[in-house]
Amino acid sequence: MNVFEEVRAFYMAYRGKKQIIGYSEEGREIFAMLAGTDAGGCGIAQYAIHAREYITALLALEHARLGVRTGGVWIVPLVDPDGALLVEEGPRHLTEEHRALVRSLNGSDDFSLWKANAEGVDLNLNFDARWGSGKGNLRRPAPAGYIGSAPLSASESRALADFTLAVRPKFTVSWHTKGEEIYWEFHRLRMRRRDKKYAEVLSRATGYPLVHLKHSAGGYKDWCIAKLGIPAFTVETGAETASHPLGRKDLVPIIAHDIDALVMLTEAFG
Repeated sequence: MNVFEEVRAFYMAYRGKKQIIGYSEEGREIFAMLAGTDAGGCGIAQYAIHAREYITALLALEHARLGVRTGGVWIVPLVDPDGALLVEEGPRHLTEEHRALVRSLNGSDDFSLWKANAEGVDLNLNFDARWGSGKGNLRRPAPAGYIGSAPLSASESRALADFTLAVRPKFTVSWHTKGEEIYWEFHRLRMRRRDKKYAEVLSRATGYPLVHLKHSAGGYKDWCIAKLGIPAFTVETGAETASHPLGRKDLVPIIAHDIDALVMLTEAFG
């Protein structure tokens, strides 16, 4: 069972509140499941927005199984299903048009380092927060780094943004690999003091240090901070010594570090 099938099966069996928030460029569902309650507000946790980081989708399922003790959080386990399938099983799942495109962009049938969606857009560079100003941003489709033709031009990033605007969350958390560190600010906006105390909760929960990013732009975290004015965090899980793509063999230590993070964060937000 590939990661998309595993997420879909979990979603179908999930007994809590749930919804399909949108579809990928190839028409695959993007699922969301509520852990806890959204009465009085909740958070959003999103995973696997980068294709080669699909292992975080399985962390999401563990978070959904565990749930939270107070408050609530929407869990969006697999934002880039097309890209995740490309990394895990190659281009056979894609349409003929997209198979030709990704092969031309990649230069080989080894897609293990692919980060983008099926159209070569790096989804975590496609949000309207200093869009296109990041170091290394690309202006044409590529396995990684392409910002898209405009902010939210990709189906997947647009679905996540629309869902976020509908929920109006208290906070968001994005799970990536790798490096075991936490990003929590965006160009030193005025909310920095407020946000740091919540980032420190995540740091205590995971054991990962807080890190300052100087050149962040176009990310979901960035957009949540700049446009919605809410605390938003990126957690880079998985050991720096591991090789992309981190696989199921790497999941046990990831779960050990990260399993309590949403429980502690929702309690901190009350």
